[in-house]
Amino acid sequence: MAIVVGTDGLDQIVQALRAEGRRVLGPIVRGGVITHDEIDSVHDLPSGWTEEQEGGVYRLEETGTDELFGWATPSSSWKQFLYPARTLLIRAHKRNGSIDVETPVDDAPPMAFFGIRSCDLASLGVLDRVFLDPAATDPTYAARRDVFVVAVACGTPGNTCFCASMDTGPDPRSGYDLAVTEMYDEHHEFLVRAGSDRGEALLATLDIDRPAEPVDEDRADAIVADAATRMGRHLDHADALLAGERPEHERWDDVAERCLACGNCTMVCPTCFCSTTEDTTDLSGENAERWRVWDSCFTLGHSYLHGGSVRTTTASRYRQWLLHKLVTWHDQYDTSGCVGCGRCITWCPVGIDLTAEIAALAADQNEASPA
Repeated sequence: MAIVVGTDGLDQIVQALRAEGRRVLGPIVRGGVITHDEIDSVHDLPSGWTEEQEGGVYRLEETGTDELFGWATPSSSWKQFLYPARTLLIRAHKRNGSIDVETPVDDAPPMAFFGIRSCDLASLGVLDRVFLDPAATDPTYAARRDVFVVAVACGTPGNTCFCASMDTGPDPRSGYDLAVTEMYDEHHEFLVRAGSDRGEALLATLDIDRPAEPVDEDRADAIVADAATRMGRHLDHADALLAGERPEHERWDDVAERCLACGNCTMVCPTCFCSTTEDTTDLSGENAERWRVWDSCFTLGHSYLHGGSVRTTTASRYRQWLLHKLVTWHDQYDTSGCVGCGRCITWCPVGIDLTAEIAALAADQNEASPA
């Protein structure tokens, strides 16, 4: 089922989700960036805004239009709502010489993701393989995962985007309840496709403008096809495999000279999931808590084993991150750990570009290979 609606029709979807008791989360402008937070209507979306993104550069710019989705990727990813930066694991109380241990139950309200890009949608599939593994299911993630997903096709890729080369966009492929394409040409309209039974059911409740016609489908397809040709970056999986064969190449030391090991790339990445635990006690010594918190493989302590850290150099930590993301993730989960959103490039303070590093390693490999 597919329909064409105006801005008012799109808002009906938001209101229908709110009426179901869902917390509707979407892109908003705040603090000089496009980020995510709860929205009450489509009027909270970043209407008339886009971004300039480059290595180490992020700037908001006005478009002079009333487009709602004329931007590429928000500054943060959606994983924060399913895999919070801080999660209380256990709480312990000492009472009369005994210790009572409590495991908190996640009571987050049901959510809807409104306006998620195809790259971020693909990242949810990657995280599902990690946290919904039947042999090791994460209870917090599982409790929050029943999200109603309203995906939005991308018509404005950024300079650091490369989802087309990762086969994760710019058009949502699967995993959504509704998929929206904003058509800003002779008419400002939105093509809305259902991708699930509950998506179909929601559309059936709307006072729709009109059913989609083939000409509408063609308009939407043309927007996505054009966006796929305007990606700012490209990554070749074959090049990543070649890079994986050169763990001692001097290029790793070269990038380490530039890398600050700050962990920005892992914090903004929609699929990175490294964590550590923190134990706290109150001043009385009667109460203690254990928290899971986000960590980064760029920190020295992350690779600590008995007696010391395994990866003591920035070069070794950058290599671990890049090759795990692009190579060994395939061995573990039969998919890449990268979805081509480009955030790691944009938010690197020194503008390190993983696509350029992989291409450089592959080029050296090719030059070194016998004819």
